[in-house]
Amino acid sequence: EDANKAKVGHHLKYDAHIFARYDITLAGTLEDSMLQSYALNSTASRHDMDSLAQHYLGLATTKYETVAGKGAKQVTFDKVDLDIAAPYAAEDADITLRLHEHLGTELAKTQSLANVYSDIERPLVPVLFDMEEHGVLLDCDALHVQSKELADSMAELEQKAHALAGKSFNLGSPKQLTEILFDEQGLPVLRKTPKGAPSTAEDVLAELAAEYELPEVILEYRSVSKLKSTYTDKLPTLIADDDRLHTSYHQAVAATGRLSSSDPNLQNIPIRTAMGRRIRQAFIAPKGYRLLAADYSQIELRIMAHLSQDAGLLKAFAEDADVHRATAAEVFGVSLDTVTSDQRRSAKAINFGLIYGMSAFGLARQLNIGRGEAQKYVDLYFERYPGVHDYMERTRRQAHDNGYVETLKGRRLYLPEIKSRNAQRRQYAERSAINAPMQGSAADIIKLAMLDVHHWIRSANIDARLIMQVHDELVLEVANDAAEQIMSEVTQRMSRATMIDVPLKVDAALGDNWDEAH
Repeated sequence: EDANKAKVGHHLKYDAHIFARYDITLAGTLEDSMLQSYALNSTASRHDMDSLAQHYLGLATTKYETVAGKGAKQVTFDKVDLDIAAPYAAEDADITLRLHEHLGTELAKTQSLANVYSDIERPLVPVLFDMEEHGVLLDCDALHVQSKELADSMAELEQKAHALAGKSFNLGSPKQLTEILFDEQGLPVLRKTPKGAPSTAEDVLAELAAEYELPEVILEYRSVSKLKSTYTDKLPTLIADDDRLHTSYHQAVAATGRLSSSDPNLQNIPIRTAMGRRIRQAFIAPKGYRLLAADYSQIELRIMAHLSQDAGLLKAFAEDADVHRATAAEVFGVSLDTVTSDQRRSAKAINFGLIYGMSAFGLARQLNIGRGEAQKYVDLYFERYPGVHDYMERTRRQAHDNGYVETLKGRRLYLPEIKSRNAQRRQYAERSAINAPMQGSAADIIKLAMLDVHHWIRSANIDARLIMQVHDELVLEVANDAAEQIMSEVTQRMSRATMIDVPLKVDAALGDNWDEAH
């Protein structure tokens, strides 16, 4: 295990992937203990060996920097004196085995958690390894063109902001921005920083932008600047020698069970704006292949329908109705065919807002309406969908009683702040209690789908590869001559990854790039 650390620059997450590459068992490895800990309680501790040893065994371990040095003076493990390296390596092996045995015993006490580990998390390691190793092809020339265009757009927005302010200033300086907006232009101070200065945070500027043009321009500038620095400038620098981008997936990070990724973070590549979608156009298929994107449609709302057993929601999904239009018809008391686009937009905000625990105040801000009107919408929604209201109240009670909620597959999502005396923390935990079973169940479902699709591709010798997983979406490279058949099979396998009381709908498409396929 320590030899592996030296090879990969001491990134522990790769240990299990190296074992998977050579078909060596995971039992007793550090990655195995990390996944056991994650399945047991995703929020109880960090899942690195040092933290786990302290948390579960009460032991303080020797830090890697102690034996190899720090910063520029750090050496690779093969350069450490044997008299120092041997005890460190022996301690690592000893602690890893103790953790494996201890956590295995703890998992065995709760069958559902043992199943999450053995049926979902552990089998997923070789799948993620294959995805990381294969990577995705990038069109760097297209990204360079986009960077130039974004730079031009930033310059235009900067000029516009200066004209609106009546003077030149640094748009990236919170201090100068505060002086321009609040001292010189007299905009209302909506919130202050901990140091007492007017806040220029994004949500504050967004609220001001509803009435004032300068905050709107500044927000657009920030958005364009982030796209340029985070994606169009940076992605080409991450390309490996094989001309492909190899992200790193992390299993033991998000409390809900969702995967995260880094270098780059694929989960944050924008899709809601035209500029963001253009970045996805740079993710391309190699010659002879196409990209297949298969995305679960409204999966968390479907899980809500199943968990709440609300008759109205179950009926809407069973009939494959436009659930936002159906909600609008119920809430506004109109027929389906007379629902306006504004009514559907409001219903969509209600549908998604409520499953994230949004209050009437939050809904009012999102729809730019009065709080009283927003509360009326919420009351009407619960009147038309009483099963949802009952589920939310039942889930709050269970969370308070048990200290956790569960996904459909038995993953426990602990809520340590559910009984906090701090009202804000307690309310946040209650909102999480409502959403976590849906978000966590969605995470479990797409992991099961990944396992099934990966096994099918391997066992049937299909000319396709899983290359990305982003939120509720799987992206594959598929051979041109079998693309339609592969899309049909992947769609079917994802739709039956687990059985709930409404259909799991999957939207899939093919394209020469990720944007075309989405």
